[in-house]
Formats: sequence, structure tokens, C-alpha cells
Amino acid sequence: MEIRSLTRSEAERRGALLEVERYDVDIDLTGLADGPEVRCVSTVAFSCREPGAETFVDCAAEVRSATLNGRSLTSTADGRIALPALAGHNVLRVESVQADTTTGEGVHRAIDPADGEVYVWMSFEPDEARFVWACFDQPDLKAPHAFTVTAPSAWTVTSNSGDPRIEELESARRWTFPDTPPLSTYNTVVNAGPFHEIRREADGHDLGIYARRSLAPILERDADELFTLTRQGLAFFGEVFAMPFPQRKYDQVFVPEFGGAMENYGCVTWSDAFLRRATPTPAESELLAKVLLHEMAHMWFGNIVTMRWWDDLWLNEAFAEFACHWAAERATRYTDAWASHLAGGKLKAYLSDQGPVSHPIHQPIHDVAQAASIFDNITYPKGASVLQQLKTYVGEERFRVGMTAYFARHAWGSATLQDLIDALSEASGRDLDTWRTAWLATAGTDRFSLERDGDTVTLVAADTPRPQVLAVGAYSRTNALNGRNGDTNNDTSGEVLERRALVRVEVTQTRTPVTGLPTEADLDVLLINDEDLTFATTRPDLATRDAFFRAAAQLPTAISRGVATATVWDMLTTGEATAAEAGRSITAVLMAETSDAVIEPYLTLAANIAELWAPEGERAGLTAAVAEACRRLAADPGRRQVALRGLARVATTPDDLTWLREQAGDDVDLLWRTLVREAELGGDVSSESALLLERDPDPDAWVRALTVRAALPDHAAKAEVWQRLAVDRAVPINSVGQVAAAFWRPDQDALLTPYTQHYLDSIPDLHRGGMIPAMVFAGQLFPPHAVDPAYIEEAQKAAHEAAPVVRNTLLERSDTVKRMLHSRGTSTDR
Repeated sequence: MEIRSLTRSEAERRGALLEVERYDVDIDLTGLADGPEVRCVSTVAFSCREPGAETFVDCAAEVRSATLNGRSLTSTADGRIALPALAGHNVLRVESVQADTTTGEGVHRAIDPADGEVYVWMSFEPDEARFVWACFDQPDLKAPHAFTVTAPSAWTVTSNSGDPRIEELESARRWTFPDTPPLSTYNTVVNAGPFHEIRREADGHDLGIYARRSLAPILERDADELFTLTRQGLAFFGEVFAMPFPQRKYDQVFVPEFGGAMENYGCVTWSDAFLRRATPTPAESELLAKVLLHEMAHMWFGNIVTMRWWDDLWLNEAFAEFACHWAAERATRYTDAWASHLAGGKLKAYLSDQGPVSHPIHQPIHDVAQAASIFDNITYPKGASVLQQLKTYVGEERFRVGMTAYFARHAWGSATLQDLIDALSEASGRDLDTWRTAWLATAGTDRFSLERDGDTVTLVAADTPRPQVLAVGAYSRTNALNGRNGDTNNDTSGEVLERRALVRVEVTQTRTPVTGLPTEADLDVLLINDEDLTFATTRPDLATRDAFFRAAAQLPTAISRGVATATVWDMLTTGEATAAEAGRSITAVLMAETSDAVIEPYLTLAANIAELWAPEGERAGLTAAVAEACRRLAADPGRRQVALRGLARVATTPDDLTWLREQAGDDVDLLWRTLVREAELGGDVSSESALLLERDPDPDAWVRALTVRAALPDHAAKAEVWQRLAVDRAVPINSVGQVAAAFWRPDQDALLTPYTQHYLDSIPDLHRGGMIPAMVFAGQLFPPHAVDPAYIEEAQKAAHEAAPVVRNTLLERSDTVKRMLHSRGTSTDR
């Protein structure tokens, strides 16, 4: 029998019927030392507003026994236990066992290949706590949780409330944690293993970070940065929300084989892939900061105040994504956070919002399975951009006042979108109902262009626009050195653009006059959405189109260049620009860029255009241009690491590869990257890969060796890698994309064609393991090469029979590849 997904109507009925008083959960992890089993006893005290009614409790683990008020209950195989004849006050006790701790949901047992030590983590969003113990697994039924955990003597156990009482048993230890505040089931956590632990005091908080022992040197290396960011984030959010984090302990646990990070109250769980084995690049350091601040923002938006149902998922994720950039810019050294958001996540959101799975930020959610399908680019980067736009629309000070009122009013309870809108409307004095309908209940992206008639300038929306505030920047050329890296644009040698004026425009209709700009004779570029204040795509007018592509690199700030680059990228993805045009423009921006935060994403964009979007006959030329840019960037010590990594991806000539090896020296990370590229080009690197594996201290270095093998143009290697990657799922979830990217290489179609069918055959099972594995395998394994439009149609047809999270991921990825195929068939020049 299928495990049933909770529907909205079921949750509403259960939420109206019950009030959960507390959970007491006894967890036995001793069986995980050398086996797969987690044993739990969940005792739930709850009241019923209609004595005599019936409902159900969620439990998708194997039920060994269940009693309600002392009466035995019968479990079924659909993940539910019926609870008949409820009393006014009830006590439910369920003993359960979960033995699928390798590929199952909720709990995972990982073995460190470095020393054989076992580590255990739990992660429950959206409704995976039920796979470990019995609970009412819906967000609005919040209650205190008391965890008692029995674990092997050598293990450390972490949970939400910290400060456990520890008892020594015969061959184990019992950890008894204090009650948590009222939490949703998905916000709770237990992690365990022989962790390396570091603690610091900061502003009255007891901060802890943990990692597996084999990564202790890296945790020690990053400790100062992690503690600094944590202190800065707690101070910033405590101030702007007028509510300090209410618990003394705040832990962050880095674990193996985990996807992303999870905002468990007071005990955030991270993938230990964020502990970079090589020295982090500026972009990697900034990403660490933003993820840390994102999960921290959830302490308020998600944990202290929780969405009532999953149609308000954006209240959690979009707000946390917005808040992490807000905090990074205001409270940390990562002051270009919004520029990197524009260069990365926002470009993905523009593409997703114009594709087959575009949806309103706020939409009706029928059941939790559907909810799992919207942890996506609309909910995260578009949602963050829309909230940034809302802050601009109402004013930052009024926005802060509204958020303060919202948290004060709903702390430790659940809330809806309307509750947030009401608080912000009261604080701003604006009626936000129209804004809410236009921005949160309507899918799609506005597009703006400018019309010029003499000195009259009009902002024109392609369709009826949403209410918003945006800015138009007016720029003129001056003679100066073109950026820190020197001139790379032969058509405008020595020229840069200087902003002459910035005019804010409040949009309420299709045509909006733009007043206050200098006269047309004094202007070279008018940049729509300068300062990136709104979520909208833009287009240059036909008369200045080609000049706009050249001008992108001459704009004076990271944000202005980013806005122009977003236009170039959007024109490529919609078929209005060729790969050659976009590649040249973005490579020029890359060479002129002054912000370290966006060098790496722009380099990735340029390489992606050459590899994935360019016609076959133009691929080599664009790749060579990116390689040349990398060699020039490498002359700057601050950009050397990023540039050499980029060159390792695009190196083609023997001279490139020889020079790259000379530069690598003892840099193990760069040597692995170089071996992947040499393997793809047909080099015999097997012996060198084996030797490098022996000397690499990274406990996960075997994945790097598998990545080298994945790139080989060899039948046996492809078969072996596909088996381990897609069939056995032996590759850690955070490394699937790395191995898959090496597997699907251009110019290997004859080898790859059989695996395109293997992917289609795997679709019915891609959802196994829960939301994160489903998204990763459905998206990362989708073939970008060795396919044609007919294959895309077949994949999209198969998607409609798949689980919702697989369907949406597959449809989005297939739409992107369809756009790539169109671009590959486009000629170079217009």
C-alpha cells in the first residue's frame, strides 16, 4: 500500500479537532553502530475538542505496538494509525522501528570512508518525521518536544534545546534534553556520532559547531568565520525583528551525505560539503555566509512563527532567502550579496518563471506531495526578489515596523499570508491587497522597455504590469581604464560609463513617463531596473541593441553590470540573442568586474554558454575565448584560484593543459579538476588518478576519482559510473551534480545515447528517498547532450506520470535543455 500524503482538508479537520500538548520521544540509536535500525517510543499528549470523534496519527515506520488511552490500536501500511473514540484528553503511545536508514526518508546512517565511523542525522521537512516516530505531521500542530536519546558511548548527540543531562549506561549513554518551545514536527532534530566539537561564547549565546572527526582540521580552519557570521546574524535579526533569539544554545552540525542545510530550531544541520576541502573561493565563502543566515532567519520565520499550511511555504523560504541577503549586506563583510543573488539565483528564477512549471509564489496546495514540488526557483530566488521589491515599495523603516508587529503578534504560533499582509499594511499605510494579488497570486515575469521621442522617455510594459517601484539609470561614456583587468572590448577601448542620473518610477499602468533624465544628446545608455529594485526582465530598444551588448562591461558597478547581464542572459534563453553574442558580452563583463563575489558565477555562465548553448561549429571558439579570459584573470592573485578552476573546465589546447599543470603544483583540488578535463579529452589519466587518490586527505576523495572516470570517452567507464551514480545511488547526494556533469559531456553522443533511455526508464522511481534526492536525481541526471526535441517531448510526457516533485523538476530541466537545443541551431550573427 502507498504511504498516503496528507491533504489540506485532512489537515484542517485535524487541526480544528486537536490541540497537541507535548511529545515525549524516546530514541534508541544503539542499533546503528553496526546495523540499520532506529527504535523509537513516541508518547503524545493531546486534547480533542469533540470527545468521541476520530482522527489518525502519522507513522510511516514499522509499528511494533500502539495504544490510545491504554487501548491497543491497529496500524495499517499507509503510514497512518486510526485513532477512534477520542476522549477530551488523550495519551497515545507508539513503539516503532525504522530500518531503512540508507535510502529512506527522515533518518540517515552514513559511514565515513576515512575511518569507518558512523554518523546519524535526521531531517523532516516537509513531513518526514513520521518515517521515524509517530506524530501529527503538519505544521500548525505545534507542541513542546522532549527527546531522550540512547546512543553508543563514544557518540555525541545534538538536538534542538541543548544542555542535555547525560547518564552513563553499561555500554551506552542516555541523553535527556529539556523541553523545546512549541515547534512543528518538521523543525525538530536529533543528530549523533563521534563528532569533533568546537564551542564559543558570543553576546550571551553558547555557540557550537560539529563535524565528523576526519574533517576536524577543516572545521578548525573555518571556525572563526562560522562563529563571526553566527554572532553577526543573531545580532542583526534580533535587532530588526525586535526579538532576540530566545535560546542560549545555538548549534550547527555538519554531516556527511546530507543535501543542503535544514533550519532545525537551535540546531541547524548542514551538508559537510560546505566545509570546503580546498581553500574556499570568495563565492564559496559568500555562499556559506548566505546559507548560514538563511537558516538562521528561519528561527524567526518558520520556527517561532510557522506557516499554517504549505500554501504559505513562501512565508518560510522566500523570507529566509530575502533576509539572508539583507543581513549579509548590512551586518557582514559580504556587502555584494545582492549582486551575487542577481548573478546566480535570480537568473534561474527568470528562466523558471517563463517555463512550464511557473506558478504563483502563493498558490493552493492540495497535499504535502505537491508542497514538496515547490521548493524551487519561484519560491526561493523569485520570492526573495519580490520581498526586496516590497521593502522598496513600502520603505525599509515601515517594513521593519511591520515585521516587528508580525513576530510579536504570532510568536510560537502559526500564521497565514493575510496575517503578514495585514501587519505590513498597518505599518506602511498602504493597501497591499492589490500588491498581494499581483505579486503573490499571479505567475509570470513583467518585461519592460523604453520608448524615446526626442527628450521624452516612456517606460513601457509588455503586458499589464504589477504595482512596483523601479529605477532608470542614465549613463554617458568617459575615457578611463576599463576595470581592474584592463581593456578587453576592442570596440570601446578605454571607455567606461558614468551614471548621470537615477530616476525612480512607480509603475501602475502599461505606459509610465520617466521624468528627470538628462537630454538625449548627453546619454549613451538608459538602464532599466538599475539598482535591481524589482523582479522584471528588460529589453533594449532595437536601435541600441548591439551597443547594449557591448556596453554591459562598461557600466560602473556590480549591480548595474548585473542588471545588464541579466538582460543578455534572458535574451539568450528566449532565443533573442545568439550564444556568440551572449558569450562575448558576459566574458567582457567578467574581465571588467570589480566584485569578487560575482567573478565565479559569471565565469560559470560564460563556460555554460560555450559548452551547452553554442552551436557545435562555434563551441571551440567560444571555449577558447573563455580559456583566454581565465589565463588573463589568473594574473590577478585575488582571482587566480577561480581563474585556474575555470581554465580546468575549458582548457583545450596542449599549451593550456601544460600551463595549467605548471600552475597547479601541489594544489590537489586543481589537479583533480585538470584530470577530469584531460580524461574528457581522451587522455590516459588512470594511473595518475590512482596516485592522487592515495595522497588526497579528503575522506570523500573517491568521488573525485569517480568524476575523472565519468568524463572518460569509454564504454566501460560510462557503464560503471552510471551504475554507481544512478542505480546504486552510491555517490553522496551533494556530489551527484559534480559526477553527472562529468558524465554528460559534449562530443560523446555515441557513448551517451543509451543512457538517455536509461534516464527515461528511471523516472517512475526517481522520487524514492524523499524530496531532496528526488529533486537532485531528476534534475542532475537529465541529459543535456545526445538528445533532440523528440526526446524532450518524450521526457515531458513521462513526467506527467511521475510524483509531483519529480514532475516539476523534470519539466523545468527539460524546458531548459529544449532552449539549449534551439540556441545550438542558431547562427552566430544577426
